[in-house]
Parts: sequence; C-alpha cells; structure tokens
Amino acid sequence: MKEIIKKIFDKNSPPVLIAEISANHTGSIKRAKKLIYTAKKYGADLVKLQTYEPKNMTIDSSRNDFKVKDGIWKGYKLWDLYKEAQTPLKWQKELFEYAKKINIPCFSTPYDDEGVELLKKIKSKLYKISSFEMKDSYLVKKICKIGKPVIISTGLSNLNEINEAYKTAKKAGCKKLVLLYCVSSYPAKNEDFNLNNIDVLKKKFKCEIGFSDHSTDNTVAMLAISKGVRVIEKHIALDNQKKGLDIEFSIKGKQIKKFKEDMIKAWTLLGKKNFYRTVNELKNVKFQRSIYVIKNIKKGDKFSIKNIKRIRPGFSLPANKWGYILGKKSKKNYSIGSRIKLNEL
Repeated sequence: MKEIIKKIFDKNSPPVLIAEISANHTGSIKRAKKLIYTAKKYGADLVKLQTYEPKNMTIDSSRNDFKVKDGIWKGYKLWDLYKEAQTPLKWQKELFEYAKKINIPCFSTPYDDEGVELLKKIKSKLYKISSFEMKDSYLVKKICKIGKPVIISTGLSNLNEINEAYKTAKKAGCKKLVLLYCVSSYPAKNEDFNLNNIDVLKKKFKCEIGFSDHSTDNTVAMLAISKGVRVIEKHIALDNQKKGLDIEFSIKGKQIKKFKEDMIKAWTLLGKKNFYRTVNELKNVKFQRSIYVIKNIKKGDKFSIKNIKRIRPGFSLPANKWGYILGKKSKKNYSIGSRIKLNEL
C-alpha cells in the first residue's frame, strides 16, 4: 500500500486504478474474494470495499422518504437496497486478509462511526468518503483525524460544499488528500459530465484530483487522465457476470485489463510538460527539404533557380536558406545531386 500511495502523490508516475467491488459480490463472500482476485489478475492497483450493513445507512421504514423513486434501483426501500448491497461487517477482516495474501492493497469506505472504528481496528492504510457522506463534517473529521491518506468523492456537491469538506479534512490533520470529481448518476451518461470541473478543482484545491467513473464509456476516464487526474475509481465485476446491483456501470474481468492499458496509454500520450520531440521522430528529419544542385556548377558561377532546387531529402543546406544562397558565387565545382554547405558560399 505504501508504494501505491506514493504513486498517487507522484506526478511522474502513471495514475492508479481503484477497483470498486461495491455490491457486485451479490451477498457471497466467496464471490467477493473472486472479485478481489480478478482485480489483482487484471492489473488494478488497489481494491476497494464498502464497510456497512443497512443499520449503518438508514432505518427500516416504508415511509415515502425511504423509497427509491427513480433510476436503476427504482422501487426499493432504502433498507432493502442496502441489505442486498451490504458488505457485512464480519466479512471485512477476512477480505482485507485475503487481499494481503494475494498482494493487492485493500481499503474501504466507512459510512458511520462503527465502520470507522472497524477499519481502524483492522489497520486500513487508506480511507474513502463517499459523495453521499461528504457533507457529514463529523464523519469527515473523525476519518481524517486517524492520520491516514483520505479520498473524498465530490458528486452532488457545489464548490462551496467541497471547500467546506476540504477545510474540515485539512483542519483535522489530513496531509494526503485526494478529491475525486464524480457524477453521482448510475450509470452516468456522457452528457452528465463536465470534465473542465477537474481543472477547476485542480486550481482551487491544494491536493491531488482523481475521477470516480460511473460511465459506460472508457473514453470519459481517458479524457479525465488528459486533465491530470491521479486516481481512477471504477466498479468491477467478474467475466460474464450478469447480476449485480452495479452491473450496468461495471467493467468485467478482462475489460479491467483493457481499461488499465488504456489508462497507461492516455497518460503516456501526455508526454513531458516542455515541448519535446522523441528520438524516434527526429530520425525522420532526413526527409525534410534541403537545397541540392540540379545542374553542374563551376567555381565562380552564381547559384540560381536554374542550378539549385529545394527538394527532399534533408542532408544538404536547409531550405530556409534559399533566399540567402540565391545570387551568391560558388567557391567550388558541383556536380548534379551534390550537397551544399553554408561555409562553401
């Protein structure tokens, strides 16, 4: 985990991929372990859990306030939704230990005090605060006082609200903070995004910026990388998995590898911050135009459009010396196809 955290805060390292398991374990700890293994197998840098049971999220009420009225979870009572989606507290230690055993760093999102205390007990080295809890300043403060790096997702919030969470985190002693640009729609449509928000966040806050991706289009995350994000969080599922509350916006199995490869490709294409040409490209300088002799020239003859021409390749006098050479006298004899050097004029 230490090396991955170092990469997040090192702009010379490629951005890291967080594989979010969320509810795609479908209530099976065996499947949760398979998801952790899949994340490792296909190149994710970290795997993330969610630390809650329905009691940590809401109350068992059938009142209208507690019913989901639209979206992919329409018709659920909140209690029933979280009961189905939960990653039970009793699983947490075992899943952390399994991730450690197969050598992939694991962390989680707590949603209340009980979750925070549990993650402290199992010594989580990194914490995530979800968009829906970001405005819970008490929870933000409690997590940040632990002294570990913290990732805060910023979906649903305006700049003033993000600023309040940022200040709360910093005041509580969080030295390593990542704010995730997030669109909290499930799945998020392309028109829901405004990737220029990343520029705004980078300019306003003195911390790293990441991207929580609920889209169904890899292009969105790759464009986010072009904006300089250091972290991409993406929900994952197993190869050919058909069921799961988050399945509509999850990448499956081998798609994780492709997503990570695309991330590295996008980051590599950014290149250096200064204007730069690669050695590989500069090999083709020889195909630029230069000034060659096209008719035999005797010593003392003047260079003219009749005996020299701007043509490829580029081994002779550069083409931008054309105006300078015309009318000058030759110091030597030249045959057709000869190169011309500046010191021979």
